[in-house]
Amino acid sequence: MLTLNIIGCGNLGRTLARLWHQQQQFQIRDLVTASPASASRACEFIGAGRPRSDLTAMAAADCWLLATPDDAIAATAARLAESGLVSANSIVFHCSGSLASDTLAPLAGSTAHLASIHPVHTFAVPAESVTRFAGTYCAYEGEPVALAGLLPAFKGIGAELIAIEAATKIHYHAASVMACNYLVALLDASLECYANAGIDAATASKMLLPIVHQTVDNSLLQSPQRALTGPIARADGNTVERQLQALTGKSELLANLYRQLGLQTLQVARRRTSASPQLDKIEQLLRAPAPAYSNKPG
Repeated sequence: MLTLNIIGCGNLGRTLARLWHQQQQFQIRDLVTASPASASRACEFIGAGRPRSDLTAMAAADCWLLATPDDAIAATAARLAESGLVSANSIVFHCSGSLASDTLAPLAGSTAHLASIHPVHTFAVPAESVTRFAGTYCAYEGEPVALAGLLPAFKGIGAELIAIEAATKIHYHAASVMACNYLVALLDASLECYANAGIDAATASKMLLPIVHQTVDNSLLQSPQRALTGPIARADGNTVERQLQALTGKSELLANLYRQLGLQTLQVARRRTSASPQLDKIEQLLRAPAPAYSNKPG
């Protein structure tokens, strides 16, 4: 069984490590995190591994996962290369969605084999992710030798594997950010609008839960065109204008978000029906500068 060291064992690192340990895909060896205490907690969660205070205290391993924040991966790779701990033919990889494997280039001189494998999964709660990871799509790119060693380990914990071009990876990750991170922001904006209507967050969340689930199912199991409902789908320009006025009176940020999402919604609406003067008028309304509504009553 291949041995694995992990640098930066946060939510993603500890989830994957626990799954690999449970499914006997890797022998988890040394872990380094922001502090020795957090490394100890990570080992306890994983059920294996040895906490280390710094990467220079780590032992050799067959594979190295750099699971630090994206902005620290290149610098961590450089430190690891300088340490001399990575032996020839070792595998070094990261799980960033936005960065390609060439971010690990400082290690190329050590004749290590480099790769990146990104799970399309939210690791907000590791204990839940452990039970839900199976079926997660993981996009991979990198050197053949590295992938030959890593892909079976991901497949062994239930991953669905998909190859991706390094040059287009940033677009792939932007898609994931919009669907996951920006959905969180959109729901927060929706809760703020409910609050403006006098509805508390707990009640609003209960109201949103079924319609959000249904909308996601309709959009992805069928298509965005078939899922679209509401004023833009009906070409109801009066409702759009009144909502935009009301939002402008409360929050410029919410009003601008409404405009930008409205323009994207228009594209969906135009795919399901022929262009109409009503939709053209809504587009003009959404593209109008904010001051045009600032003096209108809500």
